Amino acid sequence: MKLSTKGRYGLRAMLDLAAHSSGDHVSLNSIAERQNISENYLEQVFSILRKAGLVKSVKGAQGGYVIANHPSNTKVGTILRALEGNLSVVDESLEEGDASLTSIQNCIKINVWDKMNEGLNQVVDSLTLEDLVNEYRKMNDQSVLMFYI
Repeated sequence: MKLSTKGRYGLRAMLDLAAHSSGDHVSLNSIAERQNISENYLEQVFSILRKAGLVKSVKGAQGGYVIANHPSNTKVGTILRALEGNLSVVDESLEEGDASLTSIQNCIKINVWDKMNEGLNQVVDSLTLEDLVNEYRKMNDQSVLMFYI
């Protein structure tokens, strides 16, 4: 499975929003500058995130975006599924209910693809946005300390 730019940039932008909001609205322009992502592209991504109920928007001069739920209640898997759709290593719709699957194909599906999907979903559903913010802050603090040593 390969995540699209939409999924990768969307997760980066959500982490940036969570790390820099401190309860206030954050403009797309500021996220775009910090993450070096096109503001126009972020508008498309945030439109999807807003429709999925992951962010709330406020229009106007002091407007911007805020995370809809507390970061501890926002799973990485939820964000990625909103942007990417089903997280699967193979297109399951091609094989589901296919009576013509050979025993070899079925063996691979059960023992490889299904297990890979299970592992992938387990990882993204075990991580919250708050987990990423905490790790980001730890890494950021360590890099500052390393810089001054």
